[in-house]
Amino acid sequence: MPAPLDFARDERRPADSHDLALYIHWPFCVSKCPYCDFNSHVRESIDQDAWREALLADLAYEARQTRGRRLTSIFFGGGTPSLMPPATVAALIDAAEAQWGFAPGIEITLEANPNSAEAARFADLAAAGVNRVSLGLQSLDDAALRFLGRAHDKAEGLAALDIAQSAFTRVSFDLIYALPGQSAAAWEAELSSALSFGTGHLSLYQLTIEPGTRFATLAAKGALAPADPEEGAALYELTQALTGAAGLPAYEISNHARPGEESRHNLAYWRYRSYAGIGPGAHGRRGGVATQRHKKPENWIAALTRNGHGIAEERAIAPADATIEALLMGLRLREGVDLGRIGAEAIDAAAVRRLADQGLLWADGARLGATPAGFLLLDAILAEIVS
Repeated sequence: MPAPLDFARDERRPADSHDLALYIHWPFCVSKCPYCDFNSHVRESIDQDAWREALLADLAYEARQTRGRRLTSIFFGGGTPSLMPPATVAALIDAAEAQWGFAPGIEITLEANPNSAEAARFADLAAAGVNRVSLGLQSLDDAALRFLGRAHDKAEGLAALDIAQSAFTRVSFDLIYALPGQSAAAWEAELSSALSFGTGHLSLYQLTIEPGTRFATLAAKGALAPADPEEGAALYELTQALTGAAGLPAYEISNHARPGEESRHNLAYWRYRSYAGIGPGAHGRRGGVATQRHKKPENWIAALTRNGHGIAEERAIAPADATIEALLMGLRLREGVDLGRIGAEAIDAAAVRRLADQGLLWADGARLGATPAGFLLLDAILAEIVS
């Protein structure tokens, strides 16, 4: 008989129950990219004063639900948060500090597009309190940028990266690979170039065809052929080799960093810690309660005016659902998930052993994780191990 799995609590990464992450969603973009299924909207005009006051009101409501917490990170996501006036960003950061208080060394990230007009705001955004930027370069090839519907070219993107590196303490940027027709040699050259820029963090995503996007419509018509899964797997393995050799190994399926440069905010999600979410469509997990704001900007504003918050749904998370959510997030991490913390009752230990024997999972005391081969099959693995 194999030894039983030890699901005792792992205390290597104890969490402070007073810690909280804050997500702020800015829903507006200049245009909608054909691959994007995020909650983003194009509007001819935006009442910036009204939006600042609405976000501040939603923030104040959420703070009242989480008294006694302190913030370890703030993340401005979107949409395109670099379209926000720096004064609005500063007002939200100041209000967050006044409402919760900041943990030492708080990480404050803002997603940004590399258009020249937005890059010109980087110094003001840094002065507002942003200390980390996530730049949506997406590609270093002009033809690929046109295919992806981006509003910048390679030269503009690299100029924005230079400005970002001079303005912010920490810089990350995104690239999308496994594009139709992309060869291993082309991706190797592009990623090698990206690794030469000296940032401490990279987010590297394979192109996926998401329902409801323009790419999904084209694929359904046969006008767009996604990369073959085997080719995508080969590019993924190449990505791991190149980033590992450069000292930026994957700490999550699609995210790579030098040690200490990992995204602290996203780690809060993946480690299933508490976070508050404000703004249209934002999700939150606080004290065993799941929240979701209204997605459409106009509906969110109307709910905020009516109720004093933009919440569309607020529900208690059943223990079994919490375990599944924690597994879904934690298995994305190279460090795996602490089964003692999330509860092992829903875990099929026999399935874990079987998948470990197949080289897809590893178990080390209280921790369970996916191997590099397992990362490519996480959805199937989760269905196997949840009893």
